[in-house]
Amino acid sequence: MKRQTNHSETKAVRGAADLDKKNGPLATPIYQTSTFEVTDNDEQLRATRTDHFYTRYGNPTNTVAEKTIAELEGTEAALTFASGMGAITTTVMALVKSGGHVVAQRDIYGGVNKFLSQWLPKMGIETTFVDTIEYEQHARAIRPNTKLLYLESPTNPTLRIVNFKKVAALAKQHGLISMIDATFGTPINQHPAEFGIDLVMHSGTKYLGGHTDLICGAVAGRRALIERIWETRTTLGNCMDPHASWMLVRGLKTLAVRVARQNENALQVAEFLAEHAKVRSVNYPFLKSHPQYALAREQMAGGGGMVSFEVEGTGDDARRVSEAMRLFTLAPSLGGVESLVSIPVLTSHAMIPAEERARMGVTEQLIRLSVGIENADDLVADLEHALEVVVAPQQLSVK
Repeated sequence: MKRQTNHSETKAVRGAADLDKKNGPLATPIYQTSTFEVTDNDEQLRATRTDHFYTRYGNPTNTVAEKTIAELEGTEAALTFASGMGAITTTVMALVKSGGHVVAQRDIYGGVNKFLSQWLPKMGIETTFVDTIEYEQHARAIRPNTKLLYLESPTNPTLRIVNFKKVAALAKQHGLISMIDATFGTPINQHPAEFGIDLVMHSGTKYLGGHTDLICGAVAGRRALIERIWETRTTLGNCMDPHASWMLVRGLKTLAVRVARQNENALQVAEFLAEHAKVRSVNYPFLKSHPQYALAREQMAGGGGMVSFEVEGTGDDARRVSEAMRLFTLAPSLGGVESLVSIPVLTSHAMIPAEERARMGVTEQLIRLSVGIENADDLVADLEHALEVVVAPQQLSVK
């Protein structure tokens, strides 16, 4: 009998569960142990590469989270990490050695930009940054020693969309490993692996966990690549704690319903901002005015919960708007059930030089919203109130 393929909503809840009828716990147990007992030394040797040896190597609770993420992404395997940056740095170090070269988008999270541009050179690894949607630049940047094509989509914080088919084909043509940070997209809204992307990374702190109460990262992909990354993770030691894994599993069960509500809310918020006189521009993939709207609709089931916009005014105006909000809490991070607001030049991209931020389109007037699951009308009302602190464009011209 052909095995039924479940939808993403079902995979989020039951992805790693044993569906055979049995007497056992419905909730995933927490294996809160650092080590596991064996009966003899032969078994000790056999257990080394399993999740019943030592929790730095693996743990049954972590395995449930990893199998669920692999199911959601449609990949052979997945690994979890103590943080999103841990997932990224470990993966890059596992796959690129001294003398190697990385091609990376310019539009990426500031912490990754810092790692690629400031830390990798200390290890003898160079990175060339290219414009996100200029694929001829990607091709020209590839060298004989290039090993990795690093991507992010939708991008943080300008919400640009990468053409998965084009970058996957380019990587395959040149024998590169393609890796994408898909945190903003979530496994509910997009599946990069279906288009040929080799590795899909998430900061699980955000949407996968969903409740702003844990730090974690994940990478999903082909088993052979995941095993290489596992070797490095075991050495570096940045695995997840079993209790955090249990919280991640619990968060994953509600991922689909949370993201569906965030998709709806974010679109309503973006449409409101797009019509507001004190807003210069709005970035949201499912707005018809988005330059890559057609591509977003082709690759994504929903536009996601992230919106960014520029106010008409100064950086001080943007700060005042963010501080005037009440439902949108002023805080870094994203993806939780609560709506958050931040100024990227002061948070996610503070470590990037001003001239580089300008090339990315990250201005002092740019505000980033992580739209939660509250009532959308209440969120719009909060934004409308906050924007009152900005002097109207017509008033500026009179002065």
